[in-house]
Amino acid sequence: MEVDNDELVSVLPIHYSDTLCPNVHVHQFPLLTRPLETPPSAALSGKRIRARVKPVSHKLEIHVPVDPRPDVWNHEKSKELGVAQRGDDREKNQEDQTKQREEEESRLTDNRLQSEQIPHLGAYMLGVVRDGRLHLLPISETHQFRPTLTYLDMMSRKSRRSRGTGGGSDSESDEGPPPDPDEAPPVVAAPKKGKKPADAKEVQVSVRRLNDDKSLQGGMSAARRELLLAMRAEEDEPWQPVEFCDGERVESNEVFESLFSQNEEHLECKTEITSFLKSIKGL
Repeated sequence: MEVDNDELVSVLPIHYSDTLCPNVHVHQFPLLTRPLETPPSAALSGKRIRARVKPVSHKLEIHVPVDPRPDVWNHEKSKELGVAQRGDDREKNQEDQTKQREEEESRLTDNRLQSEQIPHLGAYMLGVVRDGRLHLLPISETHQFRPTLTYLDMMSRKSRRSRGTGGGSDSESDEGPPPDPDEAPPVVAAPKKGKKPADAKEVQVSVRRLNDDKSLQGGMSAARRELLLAMRAEEDEPWQPVEFCDGERVESNEVFESLFSQNEEHLECKTEITSFLKSIKGL
């Protein structure tokens, strides 16, 4: 495209507002193939989307009710998945306190989408054009939501234990992948004749539970220790329920209207153009 023929169509005045800062987030759903809403069949039974947050760890989780129609949902399988999900929550001390009915807790009734915060590489802004004006708001955080299926790990552990002897650990009952038929079988060395077997010796060991941060000080790098402490702090932080409002709710419309600034005060730029250009990396 030739720059000379790029005609200027209009000039928009810019209105900047930080009244909602730091509560303006961008939520991305890269694996979602349909609108984020309650299925009609689930809505008829009173189900709705729920959400919870860990404000210190900057974690969010959205619970979307499943479509309970028999032609798209296996109710028998949902009981097994529900038991595994409850066990996984109990193991991590993250049980959902909002559920009241036991029959619902014993089944998998929702799909969970958990967030992962994406670091910002610059200043991110939300822009809305309205009435010939461009309204800008700073974005504080960006999150990507993906399904969390950690309860399948618990089902896998139970399955391995049931296939094993019953008393072994997960690693003992996991036989690993089957051998590759194209590869030659491993050669087993024959035992040497005349060699006297070594005598068995009794060894005493002790196990200590890692209850405090001091037990993580030795035997690992500072980066790994920092990562383990951050993971522990994230798991220990309790979930806090929050209300989920879709785009049709009155509350959502009220927040949307608050995005637009009515202030006519002119902002004066005190930064020189040369200082601004020098601050841009890569120029």
